[in-house]
Amino acid sequence: MPFIRSVSLLRWFVSPLHKERRSYWRVVTACFLAASTFWLLNALGKTYTTRIVYPLAWRYDATRYIPVQPLPTEVAVNVTGRGWKLLRKELMLDVKPAEISLLRGLPATRYVTGAAVRPALQAAMEGLQFNYLVSDTLWVSFDRLVSREIPLTLSPAADGSALPYAARFEPKAIVFQGPASQVEALANPYPVHLPRAPASSTNGTLRVPIGGPELVKTSVPEVRVRLQARPLVSVPVQVVPELAGFPAGREYELQPATVRVQLQCFAEDTARLDRSQVHVQLHFSSFTGPDSSLQPLLTGTPAVTRGSRVITRAVRVSLK
Repeated sequence: MPFIRSVSLLRWFVSPLHKERRSYWRVVTACFLAASTFWLLNALGKTYTTRIVYPLAWRYDATRYIPVQPLPTEVAVNVTGRGWKLLRKELMLDVKPAEISLLRGLPATRYVTGAAVRPALQAAMEGLQFNYLVSDTLWVSFDRLVSREIPLTLSPAADGSALPYAARFEPKAIVFQGPASQVEALANPYPVHLPRAPASSTNGTLRVPIGGPELVKTSVPEVRVRLQARPLVSVPVQVVPELAGFPAGREYELQPATVRVQLQCFAEDTARLDRSQVHVQLHFSSFTGPDSSLQPLLTGTPAVTRGSRVITRAVRVSLK
């Protein structure tokens, strides 16, 4: 008996699916949509207190100051209003941002209190009652906006040594504009880094991007660089030769006692030229008797050396 009742109930439920009774479902759907619409209209006509996110707009003298950190673009607030107004604010339909003015106290101002934001929110919220800010403080960070013209120079190699060429820049100097703390910390002259595999033009000119801190703008995004060969400077060095392979326990007399060596490097590398790294050796394999003339061999030079040669052709070695 229960089984028969279940079957009858199932037949009654699916019977509207027959072709001749499909209009039944159209009526049901229309009634459901109408009921939903009336319910939604009734709900939107009621008053609610809730939390929403409201957009902000900042007013300050952009010709004198610049934000160092991104300014808050919205703020969480508690409001009371009808459902229609809350829905418009949630969908950001014709929403007027709250304008917060920072016309005095910059760049020392580090925060904006809720008391200062409240009038701007009340003026912007048409049809809503502003209750309170979820956060009482909005944090900001400003700096003076400055400009500085700096000449350009080539950046040294990764190890700090000078590059084997000079450069002509076009333009010779560029203007940096941005926060004072960043612009005033830039090196003078400003180093330009060459790419590892630069694409050069037919006349040997490279196009190199300037780079720099994120908030600092430059008068041009890139400069034209023409590389030129650089002359070397000669640095004379006197070195005491080392005896390589000579038997221990014997004394030898050298004449001359020091060997003249000439090193070549770029002018700015002379201060980094460590003369103690210059090594000259006299090899025992060339010593043929108690009194022989040996050719000094240069075995070590500083890393910044671009060229080297031994000026002293021979050293007379005598067994004491």
